[in-house]
Amino acid sequence: MPEGRPPRREEVARILDYLPYGHVAEAMSSYQKRPVAQAVGETNFVLMEMTPKEGVVPKVGQKVYIGSGERDVIDHVNRRIGYDDLTNAAKLELPFEIQSTVLDNEARFIRFFNEAGPISTRMHALELLPGIGKKLMWSILNERKKGPFKGFVDLTERVKGLYNPEKLIAKRVEDELVDDRIKYRVFTTEPRPAEMRRR
Repeated sequence: MPEGRPPRREEVARILDYLPYGHVAEAMSSYQKRPVAQAVGETNFVLMEMTPKEGVVPKVGQKVYIGSGERDVIDHVNRRIGYDDLTNAAKLELPFEIQSTVLDNEARFIRFFNEAGPISTRMHALELLPGIGKKLMWSILNERKKGPFKGFVDLTERVKGLYNPEKLIAKRVEDELVDDRIKYRVFTTEPRPAEMRRR
């Protein structure tokens, strides 16, 4: 399994958009449509659509529990969706919520910098992050031999030329969500085929 991603189901999601009258494209009169929220999971960054509980209006950026226990905001998760299924508003919100998730789970993501290994004889997993080439990769590897990085601040202080590692990770996550055919998945799960997402 790739470094940096815990093998757990999504239990918490962040709201990306709320559609009080459901999808505009659906052929139903507005009073028959049920509200829909689009969200991204905190564990594997799964994109999904869900139905809020009756009378509850989730706010964009709100963290909601979707695990098997008692839920206070979401009634049920409708389906897993792809990036192209997101509304324009959800696409704009996504980078902010990914970065917030990375910052809120710093220990998990600093582990990637501490444990990432080679993918092939020519490429290292660290190089999958945008902006990290051979020079920065070797700086990170040489520095971590002296001791694991304690956090993002420690990482940037010890590795010259590396700035805002949380943004690099967030951009990689976004790239993996946008491109279904991306070769290496570090932080996200394999997308479901489009026909399965529509069921």
